[in-house]
Amino acid sequence: MVGQKQSSDSEIHLDPNSALKMIQENKDNPNFILIDVRTPAEYDESRIEGSILINYQAPDFKDKIQKLDENKTYLVYCRSGMRSAASVDIMMKMGFEKVYNMIGGIMGWENCGFPVK
Repeated sequence: MVGQKQSSDSEIHLDPNSALKMIQENKDNPNFILIDVRTPAEYDESRIEGSILINYQAPDFKDKIQKLDENKTYLVYCRSGMRSAASVDIMMKMGFEKVYNMIGGIMGWENCGFPVK
C-alpha cells in the first residue's frame, strides 16, 4: 500500500530474484535508486548496472545517506548482505520508509547468473 510503513523484516529483505524484478519494474523510475555500499575497489571490480556507490565504510557514509531524498525508493546491496542490512537499518532510523536490502549481496546476485557490469 502506498505510504504504508514496512512492518516486518520479510518486507525489507529481498532475495536476488525479487531484487531483479524490482529493478526491472523500476528501470525508468527516477524515484528508484539502487545503492551499492561496498568499497570503491569492490565497486570497480563488478557492480549491478545503474547502481550508485555510497561506501558503508567511509567516514562520511551517514552524511551522504542524509542527503538522499527520503521519499524515494532504495534497494541496497553489498558483497554478501551484511553491510547492506546495516545500511538499511541506519536509513530506516533516519526516517527512510521505502528501503530494501538484497539478501546475499552481489555474490547471491552473481550466483543466480544475473548480469554485472
